[in-house]
Amino acid sequence: MSHLTDKKRVHGLGSAKDGTGHFISQRVTAIALIPLVVLFIVPFGYNLGAGYDHVIEAYSHPVNAIVAILFFIALFTHLRLGLQVVIEDYVHGHGARTALLIANTLFCWLFGLTGVFAIAKIAL
Repeated sequence: MSHLTDKKRVHGLGSAKDGTGHFISQRVTAIALIPLVVLFIVPFGYNLGAGYDHVIEAYSHPVNAIVAILFFIALFTHLRLGLQVVIEDYVHGHGARTALLIANTLFCWLFGLTGVFAIAKIAL
């Protein structure tokens, strides 16, 4: 039997000691995505249906390339954090949860880096 008071037992950030950081990261990426979505959609929509050379020219411009890279980084970071919460909350088997968390991280890194690489290749 423990002689700790209830307050002593619950003091801290929780069992994983990571909940607050995760919460703040999720909110920061959400706030960052608000202007980034607008700044990404405008040139993307303008070039939708345009020829290959026109699209390459648009994303060769440094501002469009930087906005697109920041958009992909924020998007896939936000996606990874959100899916992690869903997996942790709703997948109850330890092995399945671990496998899905690993797949989630790999998926988000793979597609995020693919987007960043594609834009960097066009811009450079």
